[in-house]
Amino acid sequence: MNDIKPDEPSPPKGPDVRDQQGPLPSKLNKRSSPSNESANQGRRQKVPWSLILMVGIAVLIIWAANNGRKGDRVDYGFFWQQLEADNVTEVVLDGNYLSGTWKDIPPTPESMQIEGKEPVELQEEFHTQIPHFESDRLLVALGEAGITEYEDVTTQLSLSTQMLIMLGGTMLVMLFFLSMMRRSSDPMSSGMFGSFVKSPAREFRPSDKQTTFDDVAGMENPKTELQEVVEFLKNPAKFQRLGAQIPKGVLLMGSPGTGKTLLARATAGEAEVPFYSINGSEFIQMFVGVGASRVRDLFRTAKEHAPCIVFIDEIDAVGRMRGAGYGGGHDEREQTLNQILSEMDGFTQTDAVIVIAATNRPDVLDKALTRPGRFDRHIVVDLPSKEGRLGILKVHSRKVPLADDVNLERIAASTIGYSGADLKNLVNEAALHATRTSKNKVTMSDFEAAADRVLMGIKREEILSDKEKRMTAYHEAGHTLVAWVLPELDPVHKVTIVPRGRALGVTQLRPDEERHSIGEQRLHQQLAMMLGGRAAEKLVFDEYTANASDDLKRATDISRKMVSHWGMSETIGPAAFRHAEDDPFLGKEMHEMRTYSDATAHLVDQEIQRVLFAAADRAMQILQEHREKLDRISEALIEQEIIDSDELQKILGPRPGSDPVPPMGSPDENA
Repeated sequence: MNDIKPDEPSPPKGPDVRDQQGPLPSKLNKRSSPSNESANQGRRQKVPWSLILMVGIAVLIIWAANNGRKGDRVDYGFFWQQLEADNVTEVVLDGNYLSGTWKDIPPTPESMQIEGKEPVELQEEFHTQIPHFESDRLLVALGEAGITEYEDVTTQLSLSTQMLIMLGGTMLVMLFFLSMMRRSSDPMSSGMFGSFVKSPAREFRPSDKQTTFDDVAGMENPKTELQEVVEFLKNPAKFQRLGAQIPKGVLLMGSPGTGKTLLARATAGEAEVPFYSINGSEFIQMFVGVGASRVRDLFRTAKEHAPCIVFIDEIDAVGRMRGAGYGGGHDEREQTLNQILSEMDGFTQTDAVIVIAATNRPDVLDKALTRPGRFDRHIVVDLPSKEGRLGILKVHSRKVPLADDVNLERIAASTIGYSGADLKNLVNEAALHATRTSKNKVTMSDFEAAADRVLMGIKREEILSDKEKRMTAYHEAGHTLVAWVLPELDPVHKVTIVPRGRALGVTQLRPDEERHSIGEQRLHQQLAMMLGGRAAEKLVFDEYTANASDDLKRATDISRKMVSHWGMSETIGPAAFRHAEDDPFLGKEMHEMRTYSDATAHLVDQEIQRVLFAAADRAMQILQEHREKLDRISEALIEQEIIDSDELQKILGPRPGSDPVPPMGSPDENA
């Protein structure tokens, strides 16, 4: 089954040149300056009075529990022997304990002797523990020994001891909770509950290893926008003398992996100011109000250390539109968002605190958050251009030994659509492939293998039957032949019927130029190419297979956008019929009214079918006209399993207007 991605226009995105430096975190609650460090240590070394009181109560309880027990502790059997020998007098009973005095000090029993040492003489007084079943027998034995007068303090002392233990335990519990309540009365204190509501933001000081704009390849437009922020943090008076106000907040928008976090770190490094980094999800907890407390703590600390930069990554986790979604909103998230809005409004012109936030979902953010006065400046971080990709590759390959045949410019030219994270992963996969093959340097073939692994997945250990292999070969040959004939499509880079990832076969196209717009003619040709595999199955085997399921899904999505979004239908006309797209929350569409009638919806469906049928007929017509070439491609695939552009050119002849194909692919080429 093939995996063809539609070549739809997407805004260019900047590179992500993530350096290899590790995080240098320090907790936000370490706010003491070096001048106050000794004073803080002195305060931490003081022993709290509550601890002294609790230790005293514990000592008192232990003393009361052992009150009246003097002398040596002896075994009950030894005591019974001495009692029968009439060597016991002055007996005191205390619950299960018995204390007394020897008439004549007996020799030390063996149980109390230590091997290799001289036995220690017993004291005149002793005590022992009475077994529970010995009560009546002991009294009889005492009477027979002539000890009729003995002191029984069981009731009096045990009651006082129990009262003291109960009172002391209660006081210990009360003191513990009073101490915790006192410490947590200030939300920013260091007590148990105070630390729970502290902001978990990580602090990066100017003395730490810095990231500057020199470490960020490409992204010239975002760096120019942020240069004003750097100048304001360095010299705010320059702007204030003319009445200018620097933006309080800067919102970085871009796809994942384009370097938004790196750009914020570089801004702080250029300005040489403290940098506080936190993820939006770290504000949210199961208890309502905790997130708001953490926001207060974060902004209070930022104001104390101004000038500084506060960076909130993935702000859409906490800044989503309030009251949206099925079942209402989320109290904790909404209270946290309200606190963020309040704190950002609380900045004055003299507060040199810049809030930089990053998100890849700007469409779901609350409008009160993105309005001027909070996030005044919105910066789009695009995919990198060719020069940007080359710079990113150079940064990530600094520690990778490259062979002489590696041409980074060629790789950069053939990786259209890659983000900075994709390029970093490509270099890493190439290094891993070279390691697996026991090479000393990374070669160009390693980059080829890494591109195949990233784009198409690893090879599956599956053996196709002859029939399945032949059907898969014709399916991919159909895609390849249609793409080769139609001039608006990207050149074919590689075709394979080796099962990779979730596909049985892949037709890989390579963009020959960076495109920021797409026309109607190119879209119709792309639909024909997507349905070319299905048409080849019908032409050769007179049946359809399930291999075209992903092709149909992608083709239907493109045709729907052509008809109902982009006005590319003469029947529908210049109108857009969208439904439940402005607020992509779960359940939002359940209560939104559709803005067009059922008749219009039926007409849109008919136009989508018409476009798809026209693309299928065009693909079938091309395959019928070039049936001989279709068979030759299929036979070559069955024999070799993988065909590159050079071999395709030998089979099909030169493609009109084609240029030599560099040996690298693009994330948007999977087919």
